[in-house]
Amino acid sequence: VEYVLKMTEFPQSSLLVNLFTEGELKSEYLRELGLRVADFHQKAKTSDYIDNFGQIAIIKQSVDENYQMTEKYIGSIQTLERYQQTRQFTDDFLAQRVALFEQRRLSHKIRECHGDLHLSNICYWHHQIQLFDRIEFNEPFRLVDVMYDVAFTIMDLAAKGRPDLGNIFLNAYLEQTGDWEGVQVLPFYLCRQAYVRAKVTSMLSDDPHISETEKATAIALAKDYYQLAWHYTQIPGGKIILMSGLSGSGKSTVANHLAPQLNAIQIRSDAVRKHLAGISLQTKGDVSLYSTAMNDRYCWRSTIIKAAPAQHISLEIIHCQANLSTLRDRLWQGSGDISDTTVDLLEQQWQQAEVFTDQEKPYVMTLDTEMQNIPFVEIGEKIKCL
Repeated sequence: VEYVLKMTEFPQSSLLVNLFTEGELKSEYLRELGLRVADFHQKAKTSDYIDNFGQIAIIKQSVDENYQMTEKYIGSIQTLERYQQTRQFTDDFLAQRVALFEQRRLSHKIRECHGDLHLSNICYWHHQIQLFDRIEFNEPFRLVDVMYDVAFTIMDLAAKGRPDLGNIFLNAYLEQTGDWEGVQVLPFYLCRQAYVRAKVTSMLSDDPHISETEKATAIALAKDYYQLAWHYTQIPGGKIILMSGLSGSGKSTVANHLAPQLNAIQIRSDAVRKHLAGISLQTKGDVSLYSTAMNDRYCWRSTIIKAAPAQHISLEIIHCQANLSTLRDRLWQGSGDISDTTVDLLEQQWQQAEVFTDQEKPYVMTLDTEMQNIPFVEIGEKIKCL
């Protein structure tokens, strides 16, 4: 007898949702998840047919169906005001960003994705993150923008009170794919995914086969999801934090600690250089990555300092410092990181380092990264107040 299909059951304890419940969902799992989803999306099928599902009319049809199916819960599980505000947000988002959604479609960001990427459909098994139970029965739920998938995971973690883990996942994904532009559509998809969970959970209150206690639990959870969907409509003001310092000074380490605290998007120059050069992050780059021509493709500090106030965006510059001997040691030791900076390049940076201008000095916070215990929490709280 030959097997047509042989299935192996993984332990339920390996589900990310159960690891979360047990307090065992580690930040490194979320980083690995970001890389795993990035790899999945980069290999996922795309075509002219699939691209068509990125048209605003098709996206809006799916969103409108969610609103129509939840009108019956207005006044009981959600308020009319929040319903109207949430729907107005998604309507306006689509109407005002036609060019953005079209660019996502033309750049083949619409792919055959997972469609239901929350913690109950992800497991950590055989020492690796694995995705399962992809939506197969509904093309509009599966042939979507890659940010649709990403938003589902972020939303699920936020609903469970851990937006910091969602931020770790998001930054790992963005750095691997280079799709930082996708963040522009993320608020729309976060709102959409929270509303979907609210809809599905609301429908449990109509199920005659569950107890009143179970219905009450479902109603309470649905209310939380409706609240979260509305929360995503309240887009906060922007903030830019520029990391400054020589190679090995700890810029990435400091940013890694601060990003989850601030829910910030971390954009590392080492990753950007490789994406611009068209090479993978795991490929060792040559000196051309740090050439004058490559450097000229970046915006200078002065450009950002001029632009931020005009856009009502607050600005902070964190200047990381350490002794030259310490910087050398850090670069010699390495860490398997994506940076290809050498000690020779460090010497060049040391000699060519620019002092902060009078225009820049008011924004500068200097941080000695040789400290044994850097007060990341205090720094994060200070930045939040700026």
